[in-house]
Amino acid sequence: MSVAVIGGTGIDALAGLEAAEERACDTPYGAPSGPIEAGSIDGVPVLFLQRHGKPRALPPHRINYRANLWALRELGAAAVVAINAVGGIHEACGPGQLVLPDQLIDYTWGREHTVDEGGDSPVRHIDFTEPYDPALRRALLMAAREERRRRVVVVRAVHVAHSEPRGEPPALGLHGAHLRGRA
Repeated sequence: MSVAVIGGTGIDALAGLEAAEERACDTPYGAPSGPIEAGSIDGVPVLFLQRHGKPRALPPHRINYRANLWALRELGAAAVVAINAVGGIHEACGPGQLVLPDQLIDYTWGREHTVDEGGDSPVRHIDFTEPYDPALRRALLMAAREERRRRVVVVRAVHVAHSEPRGEPPALGLHGAHLRGRA
């Protein structure tokens, strides 16, 4: 089993990824954003996918998120960490700050939001009390705190997802990570 990393804007390569080979994967939802690099970091199997494609050409509203996640799972991902370059409405969420959100609000539109398309099986409802895996968040927090001993890591924030291919103006108050406190 591997850890998958989805790189956002500006992350065209994953530092430290060794013996990387590109893998393609067909999905019932079409093609993912691009080839998936399989390799390892410090002996840990890692899959890396550039969210915006290779070369970076896919705006957020054109990304096939369902295909991306399906392909990563098919290639053995046990966990997915997505890296985003977003703004924040609080100074603790400024440039260069690491934010590990614990909640999310999805304002996206114009794309499929689930792999559950009905049919023969009953509709499944997903509990969003904890939208992010608690064990994975704890592991990321421990690693982040070890790596950034002198910097604050924001761990109580709300990630707001939107469909626009640009960020909102700060006046709208919907800029990426909303701070609710910090650890």
